[in-house]
This record gives sequence, C-alpha cells and structure tokens, in this order.
Amino acid sequence: MGNGQKAQHKRERAKTQAQKAPTSQLKTNEAAKNIMCQVCRNTFLCTVRQKALTEHAENKHNKKLDECFPGFVEIARK
Repeated sequence: MGNGQKAQHKRERAKTQAQKAPTSQLKTNEAAKNIMCQVCRNTFLCTVRQKALTEHAENKHNKKLDECFPGFVEIARK
C-alpha cells in the first residue's frame, strides 16, 4: 500500500463521515412554523390542531379563533 493509496482512503473516510454527520430536526421545525397569531405574533407548526389554536386565542387574548388566526383552515389528517 503506497502513500497515494493511503491518502485516497483517508479522503474517502472523511467524505463518508461528513455524510453521516448528525442531522437536527430543529431547522425543519422552525421552517414549518407558518401559522402566526396576529395579536402576539406567536408561531405554531403547520400541523397544529384547531383546538390548540382556539385555546390559545381564548386563554391568552380573550378572543375568538378568527380574530387571532384569520383564514385558518385545518388540514384533514388521514
């Protein structure tokens, strides 16, 4: 095994280790927060249920769902 071959193995190992780097779900979750309360600007995940948003509107702001989240349509789950 020569020096060139050792260097090639080292490059290949570094490449595979870079591909196996731990991935974080945090960036994906932040990008999915696309529902925003119009009163306090608090963001919610796109998978949030209507019940949770209604509770937020009533408990935090004493308002109805339509006042805090105008145009909210719950996505049907399968």
